Amino acid sequence: MPIDITMPALSPTMEEGKLAKWHVKEGDSVSSGDVIAEIETDKATMEVEAVDEGKIGKILVDEGTDNVKVNAVIAVLLQEGEDASAIDAAAPAPKAETPKAEAPKAEEPKAEAAAAPAPAAKAEAPHAAPAPAKAGGERVFASPLAKRLAKEAGIEIAAISGTGPKGRVIKADVEAVKSGKTPLKAAASATSAAPAGAAMAGGLSKAQVLALYEEGTYELVPADGMRKTIAARLTESKQTVPHFYLTVDCKIDALLAAREQINATAPKNKDGKPEFKLSVNDFVMKAWAIALQRVPTANATWAGDSILYHKRSDVAVAVAVPGGLFTPVVKSCDTKSLREISEAVKDLATRARNKKLMPHEYQGGASSVSNLGMFGIKDFAAVINPPHGTILAVGVGEERVYPDKGEIKIGQFMTCTLSCDHRSVDGALGAEVLGVFKGLIENPVMMLA
Repeated sequence: MPIDITMPALSPTMEEGKLAKWHVKEGDSVSSGDVIAEIETDKATMEVEAVDEGKIGKILVDEGTDNVKVNAVIAVLLQEGEDASAIDAAAPAPKAETPKAEAPKAEEPKAEAAAAPAPAAKAEAPHAAPAPAKAGGERVFASPLAKRLAKEAGIEIAAISGTGPKGRVIKADVEAVKSGKTPLKAAASATSAAPAGAAMAGGLSKAQVLALYEEGTYELVPADGMRKTIAARLTESKQTVPHFYLTVDCKIDALLAAREQINATAPKNKDGKPEFKLSVNDFVMKAWAIALQRVPTANATWAGDSILYHKRSDVAVAVAVPGGLFTPVVKSCDTKSLREISEAVKDLATRARNKKLMPHEYQGGASSVSNLGMFGIKDFAAVINPPHGTILAVGVGEERVYPDKGEIKIGQFMTCTLSCDHRSVDGALGAEVLGVFKGLIENPVMMLA
């Protein structure tokens, strides 16, 4: 019997991806372990290997197709002795139409979601007339596909004018609103039955935003998978994680002196360049990882009805990439030398920009470090990356005037702000771990103790 090849889940949170490239074509024989395709997620591009032996009988999803749902059938593998007729024989027979059900219109073709042909056709199959949605007591008829598309776009279904039978809202109506060709119903959009809090949570829909601007005065660029994921996760974080913020100024004269001395000892390679060059951020990563070990109750993440206290200091570092942000994790950061941390961060950052990270390299960790000092930013408050319990935001090191026992002196200072999830790290605990970090940064020799 033919074997379905499905869209794999490359990480626990992956819901869809892009079928970037096929390495096989219909009729090719494959063995277990052969690379058959490349899948692109918001984080990385990864190769997919064949699990079974056989011959590619049919490719159902073309390469370059976006938004392919996890577990959607992307191809069919024929086993030994089978030919293309086996695919037809294995396909389920079409169900007879229910006489009273509304037939799908021409504008609603049977595989409207190219990402997942079988589920899309099934979702729109007319087994029974769809139950009407309700808005303020008014019955709103809409196809299941239209309701799903409206929900994904953040559009209230009651605000869409239906052009299907008996005013039924269909796919074409949703797409017309999304593209700005058809405006939302004024009354429905102004007095939606949805609670005000729900509207605020989702923000304005695309159609509502476009309606505010004159056509031709902007360029509309669709968000890619990475940007959509960032938008979803950070919106979730600010809505569901009770943030609070703690800020300290760290005097870094001793750190800068130590950094200069260590870098001066770096051996030269054959080209005469130093084999390593530590950055201020390497010291920050080391100090924060040690602080989490010395205050272990701050090395925590919230897990619904429990708190996870982590034994290792796995610290993520924010890396800016074109169109978004990665947070690869430096595992057991507290046990690594400054040079090892420097090399690990550089390697992870390079592969992040090339989308070559593996899922285990950007998942996990209990805390993050985000450094915008290289951009001249004095201080900022970063958004926690769930399920992390904290994130440390680091500003630029700059020369400042300060009083010292009645004297006016000049020194190098750096402002750091800790964002905490109040469910797992409360105020006193956050202050304690940030104080330990400040002590280590201002006296870097203590990192060796």
